[in-house]
Amino acid sequence: MSKDGVVAYGAIRAAWDSYRVLEKRTSAQERPQAQQRVKDAMDTCGPEEVSRGTVFLVGVLTGYLIAEQSGGEDRLDPLSDLIPAVIRRLPTFEMADPAQLPMATGVLMAAAMGMDTVAWRDRFGPIPPEEALVHGFVLWLLADLFDSLINRPGAIDRMMRETFEAMATEHP
Repeated sequence: MSKDGVVAYGAIRAAWDSYRVLEKRTSAQERPQAQQRVKDAMDTCGPEEVSRGTVFLVGVLTGYLIAEQSGGEDRLDPLSDLIPAVIRRLPTFEMADPAQLPMATGVLMAAAMGMDTVAWRDRFGPIPPEEALVHGFVLWLLADLFDSLINRPGAIDRMMRETFEAMATEHP
């Protein structure tokens, strides 16, 4: 495990690929590739680092949603709109363990307050698999919310994939 909120690139990419596995718009050709990248990252970096990558992306998407909404009248308030909207939808995922909601809420709160979500989460020790799964669902919900707000399904996925493609030369 890295220190000071630093997460391995492969773990961050795998965290996004985990989102792509959940996302129904991911094509049948792309889904197995995403699953393979997740498996490879789990083998290389370990499941804990991939979980930290998911926490990192939750922070990135939360910050992005807050920044994108900062100027308009209909903006989402992080504390009264954004976080409750995400947390309320988590029980719709059958595999989401309700006991993990406080930590997921804490990560969202840390992101809303501009904190490093990975460094904040690291203070509590390793991420158990049940919690990691909930962070994956949170990531999916944030991506879905972003796409809904701009009324462009798949927009955040395209943006993230373009970012990873641009970074691929730096992190082969």
